[in-house]
Amino acid sequence: MVYDSGDLSLKDMLQPVVAAEDALARLDDRVGRKGDFGDVVNHRSREGLLRENEGWIARSHFMEACNALWLAGELVHVEDLVLHDARMDIRAPTHELTRAHTILRIRRQIATNQSSWALSPKGIASLRGRGGMDAVIMTVERAPETKSHSGFDNEEKSQAENDFEDELARLDALLDRSTRLLEQPAVRASAVSETKKGRGGEHSASAEATPDGDPLVYDPDWDEDARLERWFAVHDRTRDLPPLLAAAVIWDAWEDIEPLQHQHWLGPMLVSAMLRERGKTKSHLAAFNAGLRTISRDRRRARDRTTRLIAFLEAVQVSSAANLKEVERLSLARMQMERKLKDRRSTSSLPGMIELILSRPMVSTALISKELKVTQRGALNLVADLGVREMTGRGRYRAWGIV
Repeated sequence: MVYDSGDLSLKDMLQPVVAAEDALARLDDRVGRKGDFGDVVNHRSREGLLRENEGWIARSHFMEACNALWLAGELVHVEDLVLHDARMDIRAPTHELTRAHTILRIRRQIATNQSSWALSPKGIASLRGRGGMDAVIMTVERAPETKSHSGFDNEEKSQAENDFEDELARLDALLDRSTRLLEQPAVRASAVSETKKGRGGEHSASAEATPDGDPLVYDPDWDEDARLERWFAVHDRTRDLPPLLAAAVIWDAWEDIEPLQHQHWLGPMLVSAMLRERGKTKSHLAAFNAGLRTISRDRRRARDRTTRLIAFLEAVQVSSAANLKEVERLSLARMQMERKLKDRRSTSSLPGMIELILSRPMVSTALISKELKVTQRGALNLVADLGVREMTGRGRYRAWGIV
C-alpha cells in the first residue's frame, strides 16, 4: 500500500499551521537568544542565558525520552533515567529504562551531529544500529572533540563532561559491535546449515534467521528496508511544502507505514531533524512528544488524515508553548539562585551547583558529589544553601530539582 501525500485540505489546516509555526518560531528564537555584548552586565546576562538555554536543551532530551515511552504505553520516571544516565542506579535497570536511555542517547546523537546527518543513508544506518565498523571507530575517535551544534559553539564543556561523553561513546561502539555480531543472519544461517548437513539433516537456512535478525523477535514478513524507502519517498514529495506542514505529513506517514518494528519512537526524532535541516529550528531539536501526550489517541489514530495532521500541528503548538514556559521558568529560577552567590568565596562550589541543577531535571547527592567533587555532606549543604525542593518524598535516595 502506497501512502497518499496529496490532496491536502489546506483550508482546514491553515490556522493550525500558522499557530504551530508561530509557537515553534518563538521557542527557537528564545532558545537561540545569546544576549548583548555591550557591557559587563550584558555579558553576565549572556552567560546566564547560555546556561539556562543549555540547561533546557539537556532537560528536554530526558523529558522527550520518557514521553516517547509513555506514548508507547510504558512508564519511566525521569529520576530513574537521570540516575541511569549518570550510571548511579539505585536498583537494577528495567527493560523500559534501558529503552528510554537508548532514546536519550540517540536524541543526543542527532542533536550533536550536523543537521543533515540524521536523514542521510549513513545516519539512518547508524540510528538503526547497522553502521559499519569504520563509522563506529570514527565516532569513538571524535567523541572527545564532539561539540553541540545547538547554537552555543562558543561554550566549552568541562573535562568531566568530555570524559563522560568519551566513555559513553566507547560504550555505544561496544554495543553496536556486539549487536552486529549477533545479527549476522547470513553467517549464522550458513553455519547452522553446514552443521545440520554434517549430521545428515537438510534444513533451509532461511528458516533460521531473517534479514533483520532472530525470527522470534522480528517478523520475517516485515521488510524494514522497503518500508523505509516508501517513507523516504513521501519525505521527498514534501520538499515543496512549508516545513511544518511537511513535518505533519511525514510524521503521519511514519505512523501509517511503521518502517521499524522495534524503533517506532525514532519517527518524531527524524521529523525534528527534518525541521532542523530545513532551517525551521536552528537553536534546538524540536520536541513533539509532550504535546502528543495531550492529544487523545482517537485523534492521533483517526481514520481521516486531515484530523491526524491537525492533531500533530496542535501537538507542536502545545509542546512549543509548554517548552517556552519551561525556559522562562528556568530563567527565573536562575535569577533567584544567583542572588545567593552574593559575598561568596571565589572557590565556592555553589555556582557549579546552580549550573548542574539547571542542566538536570533532578539531582541526587551522589550525582552532586561526583560532578562537583565534594563530599556527600557538602552536597547536602549546597542543596540547603540553594533551598531547592526535594522531589521524591523519600527519606533515602532523595533527589532535588527546580519546581
